[in-house]
Amino acid sequence: MNVRSIKFRLVAWYAGLLTGIFVLLCASLYLDLRNFLENGLRETQARRARQVANALLAHVPQTGEPYVTSQIKDWYAPESNDRFIRITRADGTLVYVSAAPKDGAFDPAEVPIFPPPPEVETSRTQKLSGGDTLLIASLRFKSAGNPDYFVEFGELLDPVERMLNHLFLQLALGLPLAVGIITAGGYWLVLRALRPVERITHAAERITQLNLSDRLPVANSGDELEQLSVALNRMIARLDEAFQNSRRFAADASHDLRTPLTILRGELENLVDDPQQDAALRERLAGLLEEAIHLSKIVEQLFILTQLDSGESRGEWQRFDLAELARTTADQMSLLAEDKNITLICAADQPICVLGDRSRIKQVIVNLLDNAIKYTPPQGRVLARVDGVNGTAILEVEDTGIGIPPDALPHVFERFYRVDKTRSAEAESAGLGLAIVKSICAAHGAEVEGFSVPNAGSRFTVKLPLQKTEKLSSSHELQNPKSNLF
Repeated sequence: MNVRSIKFRLVAWYAGLLTGIFVLLCASLYLDLRNFLENGLRETQARRARQVANALLAHVPQTGEPYVTSQIKDWYAPESNDRFIRITRADGTLVYVSAAPKDGAFDPAEVPIFPPPPEVETSRTQKLSGGDTLLIASLRFKSAGNPDYFVEFGELLDPVERMLNHLFLQLALGLPLAVGIITAGGYWLVLRALRPVERITHAAERITQLNLSDRLPVANSGDELEQLSVALNRMIARLDEAFQNSRRFAADASHDLRTPLTILRGELENLVDDPQQDAALRERLAGLLEEAIHLSKIVEQLFILTQLDSGESRGEWQRFDLAELARTTADQMSLLAEDKNITLICAADQPICVLGDRSRIKQVIVNLLDNAIKYTPPQGRVLARVDGVNGTAILEVEDTGIGIPPDALPHVFERFYRVDKTRSAEAESAGLGLAIVKSICAAHGAEVEGFSVPNAGSRFTVKLPLQKTEKLSSSHELQNPKSNLF
């Protein structure tokens, strides 16, 4: 999962925020309930202490302390109700202390006797040896003509702790479940909210320079997504118009220049071949003729690119043998290689069937071989190889030429890009050959990539879908081991 995606961050923030709120609410509920129960128990014990003081201790001179003791047993039955009751005089003399509860929950003897505090009413908790906690409310009782008494009423906090523990268990089990439901719900809501964005993204990925007339889906929601879709569609419309203008200009310019350039070449050829012309003039005219031929090639390549961009150049697709096409093309270009004293080898023995425009694929082979021969020095080698691997037809052209610098390799398929203007000028290159290769491959759903080592050589690879025939299956393996010319 991409933790930087908007989807993940929205769900994380949503779940984290609600989880934090729930944790705070649960903690507040737990603490408030704890304080409420403890304060309620403390107030109950204090009320009982006041009841003993006002109803019994206030009449000790008339009734006597034994009467107080018997009444406490009758009223509160501390042994049966797990209560702690103790009455002492101000000097610490014990008047009454309850016995141990019948279930042995605690031992009253463990509760130490402290000097009466200055406050009239106080409360404290006493930790017992068994791990239980006793909540004790204390009262200092003083009346005219009577001795001062210190009344202590206590009760175990076990019921409160059991209730709190039960609540804590419910919160501990319920909170993760609630967080899981919240996260799942948040994820579903985020998916639903971002679904228009995904549709826009998928539609945008399908739009290329060949289908700029397509538009992104617009969600009629009246929100920012609708505004974004409309703005992007307007931008695509402007790009489409700009591309159409550029294509029309390139197509019109290349088309209109072909005729005058053809006439110019013809006139220059006539003047060069005219024996009546001065030798020096004929030499200058020959140079002009070479430039005119070079310019004609550039115009022709531009015309081909405009046809490929507009889809007008697509011929009839048919099944053909790529290996046979590579062999015949290499034979036709062998004279060009011999003129530079370069060895041209074609390793394409096995039939490799592909589907496409035969003339355009041949143009790919011609351009790749032409580039390899141009930039390979004498005594070098150029290898064209055709293989079929795992349902893919592979055409490779390798050379032992001057190579391409690593920083220039990603740009070699760009139009009019030249690695070195000096060497490109010497090779009469306008930087359109590989751009044509790229466009033809794109029209055939093929991939083309280059690899090069400076001063060692280059390799260009074209991958086409392999077609099944009776003579060739898609599981055909390599019959010719790869050679490494550089």
